[in-house]
Amino acid sequence: MAQTSNAVTKDQVYEALKDVYDPEIPVNVVDLGLIYDVDVEDNEVFVEMTLTAQGCGMGPYIAQQAEWRIAEVEHVEDVEVDLVFDPPWNPDMITEDGKRLLGID
Repeated sequence: MAQTSNAVTKDQVYEALKDVYDPEIPVNVVDLGLIYDVDVEDNEVFVEMTLTAQGCGMGPYIAQQAEWRIAEVEHVEDVEVDLVFDPPWNPDMITEDGKRLLGID
């Protein structure tokens, strides 16, 4: 059996993360620019993400939602989501799709 057919891809992880939202903002964490890095190694997924504000009380909840959603991707064996605050998030990190959803031009 070919290993590639069971390999998790970064694209699959990003697609899964598009289902994760900050409860206070109606835009997913990918389009908000909160995902800094995704690394997939032997079907183990490592994600570095941030929050719109370092003191955001929803941070652990959002990270947990991200972890659970990635774990649902077929063939994922382990997930680690780290919250980081360097560099600090700013609105320039929002994708074009995110800006459209927020009504920002």
